[in-house]
Amino acid sequence: MRFEGKTIVVTGAGGGIGRQLVLKLLGKGASVAAVDINAAALEDTRRQAGAEAEAGRITLHRADITDRAAVARLPKEIKAVHGRIDGLINNAGVIQDFIPLADLQDSAIERQMNINFYGMMNMTRAFIPYLAERGEACIGNVSSMGGFLPVPGQAVYGASKAAVKIATEGLRMELSRTGIGVSLIIPGGVETDIKKNSGLENAEVSEAAKKSAGIKLTSLGKAADIILGGMERNKAKILIGTDCRIMDFLYRLMPLKAGEMISKVMSANHGGIFNRAEQLAARI
Repeated sequence: MRFEGKTIVVTGAGGGIGRQLVLKLLGKGASVAAVDINAAALEDTRRQAGAEAEAGRITLHRADITDRAAVARLPKEIKAVHGRIDGLINNAGVIQDFIPLADLQDSAIERQMNINFYGMMNMTRAFIPYLAERGEACIGNVSSMGGFLPVPGQAVYGASKAAVKIATEGLRMELSRTGIGVSLIIPGGVETDIKKNSGLENAEVSEAAKKSAGIKLTSLGKAADIILGGMERNKAKILIGTDCRIMDFLYRLMPLKAGEMISKVMSANHGGIFNRAEQLAARI
């Protein structure tokens, strides 16, 4: 689906990949309904949009995607302004602290599932009836490399993104006889602010560890280009980054070897995860 003249809804539009998606969509001639829980961040996105914002092709919608009632009001609100809704990109998400599963607080577990999975689900279910009104429409759901490849210290984050993966693949099959295309988006290492936006202090792999593992981060602009290019072609799975493509292949071919590689990277930067897990196991 070509984006020119279409109206696309983007969550997590206040920064990172979400902001780049907004700017790239505007550059392609689309109108954008930018959704984020952070009103100040949305205003920054509007300022960066420049002339397109002045032309009224971007609207800002502050919303908590975990609030089902608030999300249910969004489609009518957006359609009232833009007159149509042609696409939805569920980009909003957070990561967890790099700590063992046994040490993770209940509230942290619930936050991961509520934002990453239920937030996507709330948005998707609310917007499908409006997308179905169009002869052609699209949905893009952002999962993660951690959604198919286990990462020590990110077990719940990975579980939430694995849920996004399976739900998206199932949704594509369900909508295969309609005009709604569904794409699963899987980023590898991308230069995002997800650590800061998740409110975490220690959830980051050091540059030294990334370099030793041969990880090259994909720029935000490049990631957005890959996503939009894939959605325009109605690709079922959109892999972002050389690391993601390699690990996707390797995990399907040799899952144990792929797991060892990830554990090596994590051990170099977050060895405390393994030490703590060993301490917990010793008590059993």
